[in-house]
Amino acid sequence: MSPTLNFAPELLLRAQGVRIAFFDVDGVLTDGGLLVSEAGESLKRFNTLDGHGLKMLQKAGITPVVITGRDSPALRARLLALGITHAHFGTEDKRPAAEVTLKALGLDWSQAAAMGDDWPDLPMMRRAAVSCAPANAHAEVKALAHHVTQECGGHGAARAFCDLLLVASGRYAALLHEYSA
Repeated sequence: MSPTLNFAPELLLRAQGVRIAFFDVDGVLTDGGLLVSEAGESLKRFNTLDGHGLKMLQKAGITPVVITGRDSPALRARLLALGITHAHFGTEDKRPAAEVTLKALGLDWSQAAAMGDDWPDLPMMRRAAVSCAPANAHAEVKALAHHVTQECGGHGAARAFCDLLLVASGRYAALLHEYSA
């Protein structure tokens, strides 16, 4: 089975050296809606395509990191199920959180990708080698992003970004072959 995805060569070059990818949650890994129970518990809906993309990043040696302004048991359970060990919760100022993880892993912004949908994500996205926004992101975020997905947040946008990073890393075709053999 041959890959069918195509990305602009300059976008692939920009993403080629990525070893870490930062993801916002609300509006990126979810549709941005908030479901709150009577007890005040926040519930979230995640997309399995996005989850598989995050797993594939790990398989390809790219570390997914979640940086979010919120925290919830649902989010923590989802990240645990995906094997994501690097996460910052309740963090409005996302750039310093990202820099803590970069330093801990011995990486720098030239090796980083970032995906966000709103203003708190801008400082992280401005510094990353490649940045991405879902189709339903705020206009200022889309204007800054190197790539805007056709998919909306919580509906495969993160998977589309993962696929871009996998193609740029040269691992996409081999991973696809593992599943289509």
